[in-house]
Amino acid sequence: MVGAIRSELRKFFTTRMWWGMAIGIFVGGALFAAFFAYAFTSDLAGQSGGPGGMPTGDAEQIANSVYTAGLSIGYLLLLTIGVLQIGSEYRHKTITGTFLATPRRVRAMLAKVVALLVIGAVYGLVSLAGSVSVGAVVLGLRDVDAFPSTQIVRTLALSLLVLGLWALIGLGIGILIPNQVAALLIGIGVAWIVEPLASVLLGFWDWGAQHVVQFMPTQATNAIVNAVQDGSGTARLDWWGGALTLTAYAVVLAGIGIWRTSRADIA
Repeated sequence: MVGAIRSELRKFFTTRMWWGMAIGIFVGGALFAAFFAYAFTSDLAGQSGGPGGMPTGDAEQIANSVYTAGLSIGYLLLLTIGVLQIGSEYRHKTITGTFLATPRRVRAMLAKVVALLVIGAVYGLVSLAGSVSVGAVVLGLRDVDAFPSTQIVRTLALSLLVLGLWALIGLGIGILIPNQVAALLIGIGVAWIVEPLASVLLGFWDWGAQHVVQFMPTQATNAIVNAVQDGSGTARLDWWGGALTLTAYAVVLAGIGIWRTSRADIA
């Protein structure tokens, strides 16, 4: 099992894609942190309850949002990595070699799961390096406490888990949609466009706003990191509820994908 995990990590970290994405995540985290830090501190009077859907939150939530701002880019890139981790194997016909090296398919797929969690943690650290370093400076320049609570450490740790779970969601999508290009377009399209629009539309329906929106992947992600809310009145899960919800998405999609792969014929 250890050898299979090492092999999966080597497949990823010996390509040029990994450091290209690392640069993108670092820069994205830094830029988003600077923007969020400036935007959320431009009117401190609005922290405790802005009207008309304006972002609201206390000092801890503002700091959380600043330091995890890069997740909005990070989880899309990790979703992409998850799809490519299996999609490229089928596209380039290397899946046969993978299963010959590790004949027990379930073990081979579990090695991919562990590798994706490690990759998610690595990119999470890269994202936090950019967002925390820049965000803390901007908050300090705006005379706002950059670390108002020790709970922020928990949020930073959970953000590493978030990226790993999104990578597993991508793995499941990549298996369930055999065409790699289609899997990427559908996965990113749903996460980036369809789900946010669905959340907005459901927000106009009281029952949907209180019982449906909070269980969507992006909303669960925001709950995990205890980010500021948009002031629309939509219910939000506790951090542990968000973690369980996002984990459920990852387990179901990756689990179904692994089950299918373990029984499918490989050309």
